[in-house]
Amino acid sequence: MEIAALVALTLLLGALVGLVALAVGRRKEEKREETEQTGESSESSAAKGPTSKKQKQEKQRIRKDKPVQHIFSDPLLASSLKGHSGNVTCLDFSSNGKYLASCADDRTVRIWSTKDFLEREHKCLRANVDLDHATLVRFSPDSRAFITWLANGDTIRIFKMIKKDDGTFNFKAASEDFPRKHKASIINIGIAETGKFIMSASTDTTIHIWDLKGELLASINTNQMTNSYAAVSPCGRFVASCGFTPDVKVWEVCFGKGGEFREVARAFDLKGHSAGVHAFAFSNNSHRMVTVSKDGTWKLWNTDVEYKKQQDPYLLKTVPCSSSDGSRVALSPDGRVVAISDGCNIAMYDAATGKLEKELHGVHSENISDLRFDINSRFLVCSGDKAIRVFHNALGYQAAIRDMQDMLKKAQNEAMKQRLQQQIRDAQSALDTVLAAQIE
Repeated sequence: MEIAALVALTLLLGALVGLVALAVGRRKEEKREETEQTGESSESSAAKGPTSKKQKQEKQRIRKDKPVQHIFSDPLLASSLKGHSGNVTCLDFSSNGKYLASCADDRTVRIWSTKDFLEREHKCLRANVDLDHATLVRFSPDSRAFITWLANGDTIRIFKMIKKDDGTFNFKAASEDFPRKHKASIINIGIAETGKFIMSASTDTTIHIWDLKGELLASINTNQMTNSYAAVSPCGRFVASCGFTPDVKVWEVCFGKGGEFREVARAFDLKGHSAGVHAFAFSNNSHRMVTVSKDGTWKLWNTDVEYKKQQDPYLLKTVPCSSSDGSRVALSPDGRVVAISDGCNIAMYDAATGKLEKELHGVHSENISDLRFDINSRFLVCSGDKAIRVFHNALGYQAAIRDMQDMLKKAQNEAMKQRLQQQIRDAQSALDTVLAAQIE
């Protein structure tokens, strides 16, 4: 009996040992599998890790590369015209005051209606520049065409504006571009208001005078070492340039009674700055000019002179200002307001007193490329990035009211008094509207 019990106990212990051994074996197998899985997982993670990190870095880079929209606001800001997908390089108002032309490196020229400046939506018409892009644009005197300077073609291309029944335009490029004559970078182009000639100017002291068909009439060597700016006067008689030297040089483009080209004659110089001149601008009647220089001043000149009788322009005012390479200056057509760009900023001065009346900081995300007033002195527009800023010229209204009030005090004719009083009321009403919009 005891032997049977001992045998049973031995068998039981053997079974238990076997079970324990089996369990230990299975546990070892499970641990081995877990280790292999962990190794595979680690390898997988190691393989996926860098990719995942790389993807994150790419996503972060994409977010960083995405341009942040530049936000600017000011009480005088009337609107921001947005439509270009590239940086706007040049602006020009049509002589009839109805349109603003803009060009950008997105291969388009856009035509904006000035009557929409104060609206919420700003529609524009687009002219495509095939296989190139325009860096400069100027309206023709009749506002039925515009000329462009092609960045890659290094030449002038004319576009005709063909009006459709619905009031919009089709744009048709001329069959041939102007001949390539310049050997250096172009700084400006222009069309005389008389429609008699086109000007193009480059940095290497060269100015070319063309007829409207692309025939070269004359070339001017400015002898200024380098040109920084050049322009045609609003009256269509003069071409002026400035550059490394401290003078602004002015020539008259002369034509005969029959309209035939005669010559380009030296008219007068603006002398007074002590360093190179960044830029200049004319008043609408060409009787005033304003210059901005590296010497840290802007100057206002009376250019309503008989230069053929050796009468020189005379200096009206010298005012300290901030400027830098690429600075632009604009003189309102009525001659009352001076605007100067310095990098991304604009300063506005009363032309009569020289007083700094308004500063606009960070107008664009990049340096201002163009700056000009509309022909009625109501707005100041500028470009520097993809947007075009339109500002109310409140300073101009205030100066106009002041001038008319002074005239009213001196007026002796009753009809003149009544006319001035009405003009003052109209200007004050326009100013009140602008100021009310600022409060809102």
